[in-house]
Formats: sequence, structure tokens, C-alpha cells
Amino acid sequence: MINGTEFRGVITDWGGVLTTPIPTTVQAWIQADGIDWDSYRTVMRAWVSDAYDPNGSRNPIHALERGECSGAEFEEILAAQLFRVDGGAVAAEGLLQRMFAASARVPAMYDMIRALRDAGLRTALLSNSWGCAEYPRADFPGLFDTVVISGECGMRKPEEEIFLHTAKILGLEPEQCVFIDDIEANVAAAAACGMTGVHHTEAAQTAAALQDLLGVTLDGPGPGPGPGPGPGPGPGPGPRPGPGPRPGPRPGPGPRPGPAGPGPVTPGAGNTMR
Repeated sequence: MINGTEFRGVITDWGGVLTTPIPTTVQAWIQADGIDWDSYRTVMRAWVSDAYDPNGSRNPIHALERGECSGAEFEEILAAQLFRVDGGAVAAEGLLQRMFAASARVPAMYDMIRALRDAGLRTALLSNSWGCAEYPRADFPGLFDTVVISGECGMRKPEEEIFLHTAKILGLEPEQCVFIDDIEANVAAAAACGMTGVHHTEAAQTAAALQDLLGVTLDGPGPGPGPGPGPGPGPGPGPRPGPGPRPGPRPGPGPRPGPAGPGPVTPGAGNTMR
């Protein structure tokens, strides 16, 4: 509860929250496909930076996430900008499927959403899609009361309209909703709409933040990621892949702009934490 408003709903992102981190997934694809890192970083850093900048230029990410271009069209555009380390061309067909092939569900986050729902909170998925057909939709009835996919509604985060749309479908006011995302610009945008934002970095931190906000007891993280790919929000350029399998730090400047306020929790506009 913040400023006397009782929380009644939790809205969560998909990729990087209920799945393994996007940079880790992208690194696996770059290494598996032999993509030249510099070519990927050059195009994606510019695209993702603009995608989360309110004053940024429109680019293929906007079109893909709003459903204004098909996955196949996006694959052709992106593949034309990339190179392989052996000098060969990057295959466009199936590029998005390969890009997210290493994505895996995070059981601890699944359990957390189920626990919140069992406690009487309404739950929603709000995801910027990079391939609407790739979500494990059979999982959704047991997790969410409603599902909002950007490519199916013609809106995308961090646009205000999609946050208000999701709250309305849940039958709640924005101030009654907690929003979870791994991209700080999206957390800040949700807070500007009146929601309380939680910036996700890992399951234990998110569980602690939600327990404090909602008063619901949540178990600590369980087993590691489970099998099953799923698409996520548009991947930032991420760190440069190293020679070994270990992922590097999160993406550098540009792809994930927008401060989310001090700490992992961002109260909605006009609210203060108690």
C-alpha cells in the first residue's frame, strides 16, 4: 500500500524476467551463429537506444514490436546489417527463432507469480514481442488473468497507452498495480502512469521487493532455469562475448535508458514509499 492505495494487481514483463536474461540469450546466439560482434553492436545499439528514448527516431524495432512489420520482414532487415566472423552472410530465415533459442523459463519467477495469484492479486503479462508465435502460451492460463502482447495490440512499452490499457483490462486503476520489468525505461514509464515499478535483476531481489510492497510471503528462488525457449523484449547489444561461456555484464550505455529511481522500487507519480 502506498499513500492509502491498496495494491490489487501485478503486471510483469516476459523476457528477462520470467526467462533467463536477454543478454545471456543473445550471447549464445551470436556464438552459435558465428555473428561478428561489431556488426551486431553497431546496428542494435542505435536501434535499441532510439526504441527507449521518447525523442528517438523510429526504426525497425518500433515496427516489429507494434506489429507493423512481420517477423520475416524484420529478419531480412537485421540480417542485411550483420556479418559472420568467417565473412559469410547471415541467414535471414529463422533469425529470430535462433536469437531466442537459448531462452529458458525461470521456475522461481513462475512460482512467484502463482503465489501472488493464489494470494488474491490479479496478474497480467505485458510484453514487447519479437515473435508472437514463440511464447509458451500453454503456460499462461495458470499464471495470468490477462495477457497483453505488443504486436497484437499495436502499442509497445514504454508508451503510456499500453500501461493504461493493461490496467483497464485487469479492471484496476494504475495506482493499484505493481509493474515488474528488467528494462529501467519501462519501469520509469509505468511509474509515470501511476503504477509502482520494480526493476528486476534476479528472482530473490524481486521477491524481497514484492514482499515489502504486497505483504505476501514469497519463498526464495528455487531451481535454476527450466527448459523451453520464449521470446523477450528487443535485445540490447549486451556485453562483448568472451572466449568462454560465461556471460559478461549487462548492456552498456544506450540500450536501457531511463532511471528508475533509488533502489529496485519506483513508486508511481506523486507517491512516496512508506
